[in-house]
Amino acid sequence: MSTELPTLTAADFASDQDIRWCPGCGDYSILAQMKKVMPQIGIARENTVFISGIGCSSRFPYYMNTYGMHSIHGRAPTIATGLKCARPDLSVWVITGDGDALSIGGNHFMHLIRRNVDLKIVLFNNRIYGLTKGQYSPTSPLGKITKSTPYGAIDNPLNPLSVAIGCEATFVARSIDVHIKHLGEVLKKAAEHKGTAFVEIYQNCNVFNDGAWDYATDKTSKFDTTLELEHGKPLIFGKNKDKGIRLNGTEPEVVELGKGISEDDLLFHDEKTPEATLAYLLSRMRHPEFPEPIGVFRSVPAPVYDVELNRQIDQAKEKRGPGDLNALFQSGETWTVS
Repeated sequence: MSTELPTLTAADFASDQDIRWCPGCGDYSILAQMKKVMPQIGIARENTVFISGIGCSSRFPYYMNTYGMHSIHGRAPTIATGLKCARPDLSVWVITGDGDALSIGGNHFMHLIRRNVDLKIVLFNNRIYGLTKGQYSPTSPLGKITKSTPYGAIDNPLNPLSVAIGCEATFVARSIDVHIKHLGEVLKKAAEHKGTAFVEIYQNCNVFNDGAWDYATDKTSKFDTTLELEHGKPLIFGKNKDKGIRLNGTEPEVVELGKGISEDDLLFHDEKTPEATLAYLLSRMRHPEFPEPIGVFRSVPAPVYDVELNRQIDQAKEKRGPGDLNALFQSGETWTVS
């Protein structure tokens, strides 16, 4: 009997559900790239699970022809952790948004990453609460005027990548909804990583926060406002590849090539270094002072939580035998309630 998987296409991963996102939403692009990447990963649909919380992004499991769960606000990481620990053979993805993950779900998000559970987190960041009609979110910039901040937001926004790196994330990446080739490549790299892979996607909400990422997507400006990271390559950007990033002491600075400065003077990207300092520095580079990096910031090996947990369980079974729940309940002092 053949054990080879049938050849699948993007269409095989499309469910029969009507997609209920606003026309023009960036979520469509992310969904399309995920469906294209899934056949390349080579994991059967019945061994793939998408788990989401609450928000526009969290409709995602309905639209993938795999197993899935639309869970509760901010708690997708806990459900995903339990599933991966109980069924380590499954490919488990968490789909979330900037509000779902970083507000009510912030604690769960942080502990999932520090544990390094072998699952993938995809965070759609549109800097707004879209499903509840346009309130400011944990990533909304200072001064943002919304229905819940009519005089401008006064909360300092969170930087999702910096938070993830601060929690010792073993894989951290960023892409943009309309950069479809780049997005597909990043999702594939995340799928191949052993451990927690965190991907932030700049996603446009064309109803409640249209144009939030225009500087990173506009064809005339994106070459100067974004920088594609490549492992082992210098940090070069600009339409003519004539600008770069170098370190001035411990601080990054923008320089022009060809004016006494060569590529060898620039900062070289190393996503494999165990030390997270470089990845954190890159995560702090923000427009308009710097081009914002996209690509893989960090990809390093580390002990995997679900692997270690199941190893401990196997050791306990080997030493003490299989458990008996009924015997456990009847052991020690017991009470009879009539």
